[in-house]
Amino acid sequence: MTQTTLRWVSCVCLWMAVLLPLNSNANERPPVQAQSGNAFLSASMLAMQNDPMANPISLWLDKGKALWTGTESKSSCAQCHGPVENNKTLANQFPKWSSKLKKLINLEDQIVQCAERTSQARKNLEDPDVLALSALLHQQSKNQTILLRPNTQHKEEWQKQLNAGAELFIQRMGRMNLACTHCHDQNIGKRMQADLISPGHPTGFPIFKMSWQSMGSIDRRIRACYSGVQADIPQPGSQELRQLELFLKMRAEGLAMDGPSLRR
Repeated sequence: MTQTTLRWVSCVCLWMAVLLPLNSNANERPPVQAQSGNAFLSASMLAMQNDPMANPISLWLDKGKALWTGTESKSSCAQCHGPVENNKTLANQFPKWSSKLKKLINLEDQIVQCAERTSQARKNLEDPDVLALSALLHQQSKNQTILLRPNTQHKEEWQKQLNAGAELFIQRMGRMNLACTHCHDQNIGKRMQADLISPGHPTGFPIFKMSWQSMGSIDRRIRACYSGVQADIPQPGSQELRQLELFLKMRAEGLAMDGPSLRR
């Protein structure tokens, strides 16, 4: 058995530990909760999300469209990437391994990198321009299935990052001594204050979270979970966050993208 195969087996074993109860066998494996976070929204939040006149994300999409076409050649995404409508299978392929940066990057990281090449002042993952462009690109990928595949040249490194994310998902942390799996596998559908706990499938990002009164990236949302269990919060853009994002996306593989979306 090759080292690459062993890594795949290791990742599968971690998934089994997350998704199977003790003393189960493969034939008793419970069905994966194939639900997006939108299935856990209240009726009023769903109504707002489905009404373009009431949904605040509409403003961010308008801003994203203006940024995409640009008024100056150096600020035009369209100059390199063409009409935004031609980029329907972009957002559903992140995070990916960057051979240039030698690390995992997500879509917001890529937008920041593009901004640096064109001398734009978009240095922050939560920069409104970055989030507006991310929202626009995620909207283009709506209904596309999550489909992450490593580049053949970097398959071993990509697998290493995926395994690290799988380990983080089941790792207890913080003063509350909880892991991601305790909420998003074992307590799906239960209430945590005013929210229903979802499986944590990241199909709807970026999100406009009402408590933030702003758009936010998956990076910000995962860091909020660290805060919730009173753990040390990773720095924005850290590889730990990208590893978790990669595992969460692989865990949701086959589900359709349905962002950007609202959250309470």
